[in-house]
Amino acid sequence: MTPVAVRSYRPSDHSAGRRLWAELTSEHNSMYGDLSDDGGAGFEEYLTRLDLGGLWVADHADDGVVGLVGLIIRGRAGEVEPVVVTMTHRHKGVGRKLLRHVAQEAKKRSMQSLTISPSSRNVEAIRSLHAAGYDVVSSVELTMHLDHQTHDWQQDGLELHALQFRS
Repeated sequence: MTPVAVRSYRPSDHSAGRRLWAELTSEHNSMYGDLSDDGGAGFEEYLTRLDLGGLWVADHADDGVVGLVGLIIRGRAGEVEPVVVTMTHRHKGVGRKLLRHVAQEAKKRSMQSLTISPSSRNVEAIRSLHAAGYDVVSSVELTMHLDHQTHDWQQDGLELHALQFRS
Protein backbone atom coordinates (compact mmCIF):
# COMPACT_ATOMS: atom_id res chain seq x y z
CA MET A 1 0.00 0.00 0.00
CA THR A 2 1.38 3.41 -0.97
CA PRO A 3 1.87 5.66 2.05
CA VAL A 4 -0.30 8.65 2.85
CA ALA A 5 1.11 11.49 4.95
CA VAL A 6 -0.99 14.12 6.69
CA ARG A 7 0.51 17.59 6.47
CA SER A 8 -0.54 21.23 6.69
CA TYR A 9 -2.41 22.69 3.75
CA ARG A 10 -0.27 24.80 1.41
CA PRO A 11 -1.36 27.35 -1.20
CA SER A 12 -0.21 24.90 -3.88
CA ASP A 13 -2.95 22.50 -2.64
CA HIS A 14 -5.69 24.94 -3.65
CA SER A 15 -6.94 23.16 -6.77
CA ALA A 16 -6.96 19.77 -4.99
CA GLY A 17 -8.81 21.31 -2.03
CA ARG A 18 -11.39 22.85 -4.32
CA ARG A 19 -11.82 19.52 -6.14
CA LEU A 20 -12.35 17.69 -2.84
CA TRP A 21 -14.82 20.36 -1.67
CA ALA A 22 -16.76 19.97 -4.94
CA GLU A 23 -16.84 16.20 -4.48
CA LEU A 24 -18.12 16.58 -0.92
CA THR A 25 -20.86 19.08 -1.75
CA SER A 26 -21.93 17.14 -4.83
CA GLU A 27 -22.29 13.98 -2.76
CA HIS A 28 -24.28 15.78 -0.05
CA ASN A 29 -26.50 17.46 -2.63
CA SER A 30 -27.26 14.16 -4.36
CA MET A 31 -28.28 12.59 -1.02
CA TYR A 32 -31.05 15.18 -0.82
CA GLY A 33 -32.00 15.35 -4.49
CA ASP A 34 -30.38 18.74 -5.05
CA LEU A 35 -28.92 18.88 -8.55
CA SER A 36 -27.00 22.12 -8.02
CA ASP A 37 -23.22 22.12 -8.33
CA ASP A 38 -21.02 24.95 -7.10
CA GLY A 39 -17.86 23.44 -8.63
CA GLY A 40 -16.07 23.87 -5.31
CA ALA A 41 -16.73 27.62 -5.03
CA GLY A 42 -17.65 27.17 -1.36
CA PHE A 43 -14.01 26.31 -0.70
CA GLU A 44 -13.03 29.92 -1.44
CA GLU A 45 -15.40 31.21 1.23
CA TYR A 46 -14.27 28.51 3.67
CA LEU A 47 -10.63 29.62 3.36
CA THR A 48 -11.59 33.14 4.50
CA ARG A 49 -13.16 32.03 7.80
CA LEU A 50 -11.71 33.90 10.76
CA ASP A 51 -12.41 30.93 13.04
CA LEU A 52 -10.44 28.48 10.89
CA GLY A 53 -7.83 27.02 13.22
CA GLY A 54 -6.11 24.73 10.78
CA LEU A 55 -6.40 22.83 7.54
CA TRP A 56 -4.57 19.60 6.72
CA VAL A 57 -4.37 17.34 3.69
CA ALA A 58 -3.76 13.64 3.16
CA ASP A 59 -0.94 13.51 0.62
CA HIS A 60 -0.65 10.21 -1.26
CA ALA A 61 2.84 9.43 -2.57
CA ASP A 62 1.55 8.64 -6.10
CA ASP A 63 -1.82 10.40 -6.35
CA GLY A 64 -1.17 13.68 -4.51
CA VAL A 65 -3.79 15.21 -2.23
CA VAL A 66 -6.58 12.68 -1.62
CA GLY A 67 -8.15 14.03 1.56
CA LEU A 68 -8.79 17.18 3.54
CA VAL A 69 -9.73 18.03 7.13
CA GLY A 70 -10.30 21.39 8.80
CA LEU A 71 -10.58 22.59 12.39
CA ILE A 72 -12.94 25.40 13.33
CA ILE A 73 -12.26 27.07 16.69
CA ARG A 74 -15.22 27.35 19.08
CA GLY A 75 -13.62 28.69 22.27
CA ARG A 76 -12.19 25.70 24.16
CA ALA A 77 -13.86 23.31 21.73
CA GLY A 78 -13.31 22.57 18.09
CA GLU A 79 -15.47 21.59 15.18
CA VAL A 80 -14.16 19.27 12.47
CA GLU A 81 -15.30 20.76 9.17
CA PRO A 82 -14.89 19.45 6.55
CA VAL A 83 -13.51 15.96 6.42
CA VAL A 84 -13.44 14.49 2.94
CA VAL A 85 -11.57 11.68 1.23
CA THR A 86 -11.79 11.28 -2.52
CA MET A 87 -13.92 8.32 -3.61
CA THR A 88 -10.98 6.26 -4.93
CA HIS A 89 -9.16 6.35 -1.58
CA ARG A 90 -12.03 5.60 0.79
CA HIS A 91 -11.94 2.50 2.99
CA LYS A 92 -8.14 2.62 3.09
CA GLY A 93 -7.63 4.36 6.44
CA VAL A 94 -7.14 7.87 5.03
CA GLY A 95 -10.14 9.33 6.87
CA ARG A 96 -9.05 7.74 10.15
CA LYS A 97 -5.59 9.22 9.69
CA LEU A 98 -7.06 12.69 9.06
CA LEU A 99 -9.36 12.42 12.09
CA ARG A 100 -6.50 11.28 14.35
CA HIS A 101 -4.39 14.18 13.15
CA VAL A 102 -7.03 16.84 13.79
CA ALA A 103 -7.65 15.34 17.27
CA GLN A 104 -3.91 15.56 18.03
CA GLU A 105 -3.88 19.19 16.88
CA ALA A 106 -6.88 19.98 19.10
CA LYS A 107 -5.16 18.36 22.10
CA LYS A 108 -2.01 20.43 21.44
CA ARG A 109 -4.23 23.52 21.69
CA SER A 110 -5.72 22.28 24.99
CA MET A 111 -9.20 21.98 23.51
CA GLN A 112 -11.70 20.10 25.62
CA SER A 113 -13.79 18.52 22.86
CA LEU A 114 -14.27 18.09 19.14
CA THR A 115 -17.61 17.93 17.35
CA ILE A 116 -18.51 16.97 13.82
CA SER A 117 -21.87 17.20 12.05
CA PRO A 118 -22.32 14.59 9.33
CA SER A 119 -25.37 14.61 7.11
CA SER A 120 -28.10 12.47 8.70
CA ARG A 121 -28.37 10.40 5.50
CA ASN A 122 -24.65 9.67 5.34
CA VAL A 123 -24.80 6.43 7.31
CA GLU A 124 -21.34 5.37 6.12
CA ALA A 125 -19.81 8.56 7.52
CA ILE A 126 -21.74 8.24 10.78
CA ARG A 127 -20.46 4.68 11.25
CA SER A 128 -16.88 5.74 10.47
CA LEU A 129 -17.09 8.67 12.88
CA HIS A 130 -18.53 6.49 15.62
CA ALA A 131 -15.65 4.02 15.15
CA ALA A 132 -13.22 6.96 15.38
CA GLY A 133 -14.56 7.88 18.84
CA TYR A 134 -17.33 10.37 18.05
CA ASP A 135 -19.91 8.57 20.18
CA VAL A 136 -21.56 11.38 22.17
CA VAL A 137 -24.69 13.04 20.78
CA SER A 138 -24.14 16.65 21.80
CA SER A 139 -26.83 18.42 19.81
CA VAL A 140 -29.62 17.75 17.35
CA GLU A 141 -30.52 19.99 14.43
CA LEU A 142 -34.07 19.67 13.16
CA THR A 143 -35.44 21.02 9.90
CA MET A 144 -38.92 22.00 8.78
CA HIS A 145 -39.19 22.26 5.01
CA LEU A 146 -41.33 25.23 4.01
CA ASP A 147 -41.45 24.64 0.28
CA HIS A 148 -44.19 22.63 -1.35
CA GLN A 149 -41.91 20.22 -3.16
CA THR A 150 -42.12 16.50 -2.62
CA HIS A 151 -38.99 15.27 -0.85
CA ASP A 152 -37.51 11.82 -1.13
CA TRP A 153 -37.22 11.03 2.57
CA GLN A 154 -35.51 7.82 3.63
CA GLN A 155 -37.92 5.31 5.04
CA ASP A 156 -35.72 4.17 7.94
CA GLY A 157 -35.06 7.68 9.32
CA LEU A 158 -34.02 8.00 12.93
CA GLU A 159 -35.66 7.43 16.29
CA LEU A 160 -34.63 9.70 19.14
CA HIS A 161 -36.32 9.84 22.56
CA ALA A 162 -39.14 7.65 21.23
CA LEU A 163 -39.85 10.11 18.40
CA GLN A 164 -39.53 9.18 14.74
CA PHE A 165 -37.69 11.58 12.41
CA ARG A 166 -37.20 11.51 8.65
CA SER A 167 -33.75 11.91 7.17
